[in-house]
Amino acid sequence: MSAIVDTLRSIQKRDPAARSLMEIALLYPGVRAMAFHRLGHLLWRYDQHLLGRWVSEIGRFLSGIEIHPAAQIGKRLFIDHGHGVVIGETAAIGDDVTLYHGVTLGGLSPHDGIGGKRHPTLKDRVVIGAGAQILGPVTVQSCARIGANAVVTRDVPQGATMIGNPAQIAAPRKRDGEDAFAPYGVTRKDLPDPTAKVIESLMAEIEALRVRLIEVEGAGDTVQPPPASRETDSTSDSADVR
Repeated sequence: MSAIVDTLRSIQKRDPAARSLMEIALLYPGVRAMAFHRLGHLLWRYDQHLLGRWVSEIGRFLSGIEIHPAAQIGKRLFIDHGHGVVIGETAAIGDDVTLYHGVTLGGLSPHDGIGGKRHPTLKDRVVIGAGAQILGPVTVQSCARIGANAVVTRDVPQGATMIGNPAQIAAPRKRDGEDAFAPYGVTRKDLPDPTAKVIESLMAEIEALRVRLIEVEGAGDTVQPPPASRETDSTSDSADVR
């Protein structure tokens, strides 16, 4: 019972719209999905695979969240809004992780996995924004943030903020804010697009080259004219003879 209350309180801290623990327990789809997952996972561990999948399907019908009963999920997972979330069979989720609606923890085909591992691993206190896709047996290290609609196919360093498709590091997490919660995985400081930064640097380089070209052309205007050609010299000599 204490674990349930602890989970509800952790959700209340991460969701300013939550007015009471009772509201969270009765009305939040993520809480319903996790209740069915705990039962389905228990059945799966005891080799009751069909019953585990059946319980999982009931949970999906009632919450809009699909969690494979074999997925390993830690403490105090918060699935906010929830609709469209998919968590695959070999996914592993640490403690105090937050997922928003439309998140997919998807897998590769069996022969592409590592030792049967096809789905992502999320370490503690990871935040995944709405619509983000984490694909393959990648590892998202603790305190990392994945922005909305990002597509992650490679490992994510600890504390990093990833945005874009394919996802790139927008900003490393500062040490003093390492444990700070960021709704939807980003703050306003994280929003600049890495692609835009690359374009800006290219434009700056082009401008520097333009200035250099102007300087070279200006230097060329001060160069002495070349000596007269041999034909001109011959003409002058003939005139002198006459």
